[in-house]
Amino acid sequence: MSPYHHGDLRRAVLDAAVAAITEHGPAGISLRDLARRAGVSHAGPVHHFGDKAGVLTALAAEGFDLLADALAAESDRGFVEVGVAYVRFAIEHRAHFEVMFRPELHREDDAPLAAARDRAGALLTSGASSVSDDAMAGVAAWSLMHGFANLWLTGALRAELLEDPDTAARAIARILFP
Repeated sequence: MSPYHHGDLRRAVLDAAVAAITEHGPAGISLRDLARRAGVSHAGPVHHFGDKAGVLTALAAEGFDLLADALAAESDRGFVEVGVAYVRFAIEHRAHFEVMFRPELHREDDAPLAAARDRAGALLTSGASSVSDDAMAGVAAWSLMHGFANLWLTGALRAELLEDPDTAARAIARILFP
């Protein structure tokens, strides 16, 4: 462990946070543990992020950017595929997903977080407007995909639905948005 130098301390701490959240959930992380995982002194994460909320804010902002990229990549394929991309993102980036929608864990007024959240939100909204003029269609679609993602992640679904989340998400989305 080198307490004096690290090539990319920010990335190392965020990667450590992803690993810790994957193992223990967001409530179970500490800056001391993140420093140990990143191989830096205990002061490293504090110097770079300030506190645990700072780490989780950066992780949430990164998550919203990754989500926006995933949604944008599917935007030409139609609204249902954007919904499938949302579920796929939640499964592939579980640690980010667990922090992004928990405002009590991070700083909601953080400018990079707000920009990333707004970018992802705009992509979700534009997709919903392509299938309905009703503003609540976007809320319905987001609720559906977000709820399905959470059910999938917690293992609350019947075993026969657990083989392929993309197929299941696509079928569920088509019920409301044929």
